[in-house]
Amino acid sequence: MTNRCRLVLIAPPPELAANDEAHLEAALAAGDVASLIIPDYGQDEVSFQARAERLTPIAQARNVAVMIAGAPRIAARVKADGIHVDGTLEELADVLEKYRDSMMIGAGGVKTRDDALQRGELQPDYLFFGRFGYDNKPEPHPRNLTLGTWWSEMVEIPCIVMGGDAVSSAEPVAGSGADFIALCAAVFADDTDAADAVAGANAILDKIAPQFEGA
Repeated sequence: MTNRCRLVLIAPPPELAANDEAHLEAALAAGDVASLIIPDYGQDEVSFQARAERLTPIAQARNVAVMIAGAPRIAARVKADGIHVDGTLEELADVLEKYRDSMMIGAGGVKTRDDALQRGELQPDYLFFGRFGYDNKPEPHPRNLTLGTWWSEMVEIPCIVMGGDAVSSAEPVAGSGADFIALCAAVFADDTDAADAVAGANAILDKIAPQFEGA
């Protein structure tokens, strides 16, 4: 079966109008999406859990895996597919020890090659290059793109590279060899048509993404 670089969506901050069921439904209906990551954006536990409870079943109904960032207990309560750990190496190790057998575990918080290699030794399900909320330029951050290119050439563990706030950022990420591109502001800005954005990103990935063999 032939696979290609796929799209991961990052749920937008709760204060945006685009943080609602309608925008997510439209985005997921418009084309291939591998996963939805839901960050807490500093929300208190009750508010974050309520938002995760709203969004998780919408994604799962379309066979999109849901990763809850930074809150393992909430991930378990809402029956998410996995936990995204953006913290320290020690925090990642702790989450892997407790939840590896029941959920997918992804690792963020990577700033250097050493960070990536140390996290990779713990065998998470993926590495994430980027920071939530920092996709405020049209292009991907050069450091994330460089790390994604290097990692894809070196290591079999899949990687996700954060794109920019323009759908066109899918092109350089796909060209890097990364397994996934993450988009947030490019899809969920209040003045953006989420469906058009997802369809546009997938059109770029269909055309540009290097083909690689998948299971």
